[in-house]
Amino acid sequence: MHALASSEAMLDLETLLLVQFSTTTLQAIAWLLIWLSWRQLYELKVIAAGFTAIALGVLLLLERGTTPMPFHIVFDNMTVKFGLVLLAEGMARFLGRPGCVRFGLACLAVFGLAFSAALTWAPADLGLRIHLSTLFTTVVMGMMIRTLLGERNQPRFVRWMTIGMLGFYITTSVVQSAVVYIRPATVSNGPILSDVNGWYFLMGLFFMNGFFICLLIMVCMRLFMDLRSRNTALAEEISERRRLERELSTSLEAEKVAREDQRQLTRMVSHEFRTPLAAIRYASEILGEVLTDPPEAVSRRLDSIGDSVSRMTLLIDRFLATERLTEGLVELEDLDMPAMSTEVQKHFDRVGKGHRLHFTMVEDVPDYRADAEMLSTVLVNLVDNALKYSSGETQVEIAVFTRSNLLNIRVSDRGVGIPPRELDNIGRRFFRASNVRGTRGNGLGLHTCFQLVEYHCGTLTIASRPGGGTIASVRLPVADRETQSVARTPQIQKAGT
Repeated sequence: MHALASSEAMLDLETLLLVQFSTTTLQAIAWLLIWLSWRQLYELKVIAAGFTAIALGVLLLLERGTTPMPFHIVFDNMTVKFGLVLLAEGMARFLGRPGCVRFGLACLAVFGLAFSAALTWAPADLGLRIHLSTLFTTVVMGMMIRTLLGERNQPRFVRWMTIGMLGFYITTSVVQSAVVYIRPATVSNGPILSDVNGWYFLMGLFFMNGFFICLLIMVCMRLFMDLRSRNTALAEEISERRRLERELSTSLEAEKVAREDQRQLTRMVSHEFRTPLAAIRYASEILGEVLTDPPEAVSRRLDSIGDSVSRMTLLIDRFLATERLTEGLVELEDLDMPAMSTEVQKHFDRVGKGHRLHFTMVEDVPDYRADAEMLSTVLVNLVDNALKYSSGETQVEIAVFTRSNLLNIRVSDRGVGIPPRELDNIGRRFFRASNVRGTRGNGLGLHTCFQLVEYHCGTLTIASRPGGGTIASVRLPVADRETQSVARTPQIQKAGT
């Protein structure tokens, strides 16, 4: 009895409960902050809820008087035990193990019924309620130990340290029950715990602190392993990207070689074609001059030969102009628009279509430097399209003038026009409008024009002409041509009616 009196003098139950409430509350706040910092660890909010429930239960124990109502006794103990169930569930989820909330709640329900029955039938028998509490604690913590034994991601020392803490508290609970059973005098002072049982709450305080540290180490190890896993994944991704980069570099080099071979072949074929085409043109012209009064069929054949040669020459010029643009082989010179207009007229005179051209206005543009061959290709292509898609002997009107510091080249016809819904596709490589697919063509002419105009920092507008037909308008900036950038975003415009 002297030993019990000494224990009572040393351990004040109210002080222990106050310390345990403060400690558990701070631990609950700490887990809440940790969860808010790492939301991906959603299980931590369950652990925070468990510490909160235990802190609330301890507060209720602290606040109740010396003669509490039976309801308060049951509710206080149930709150603490519910917090223990939440800790078991949160730890199981955190470790990636199957949840145990259903089993835990079932145990809690059984404990509540048994505890209430014991309090009702034997309100003075505190030992019976202590035995029920020990049984519940042993079952729930045994479930937590089982979870830890099946876990393999956490380091072994962390798992066994946590198992040791759980085993320590189970042992403490069993010892308390044994002491109560062997020496009933320890609880003979009333229906609730007193200072004599303070040592048990002190052990509980040690357990909560130790368990908190074990869980904290688990979280640190989880974050460390996640970081290591992400670093490994990042290193693998970097290695994969470097491999893909090497493959891409190899593919690009092969593509460059293939592209260069294609360009060389295009240049060679284009230049090789020019000689026989010139010979064919010259021969057809000689035949036309030698035959003073050729039959109509022969005249048509000669015209067809001349027209075919002209188209082949124009196609070759398109390819060569595109290659020069791609390789940056541009020759800037002072542009003589009247001379260029004359050359265009002669070009179509040779194929018997020059009489359909009508230059309504040709202004000289002083101090304008450009690649004359490229702009000539643009003008020839636009006029050729206008002639090709115009029926009969309708004229194609051409105007060259300057307005608002812009060089304007306008080609107008009275042909079939362009369907409004297809205006946005004009200028795409190999695209041909649906209403001209019965006419010979390859869809490269306007595409080449857009590219060459773009290089000169200008715009090409294709619009339907009121009354039928099409208007192609080129606008080129006159001022500061030499300082303008070559690499620009294409300025392609299509206008409707």
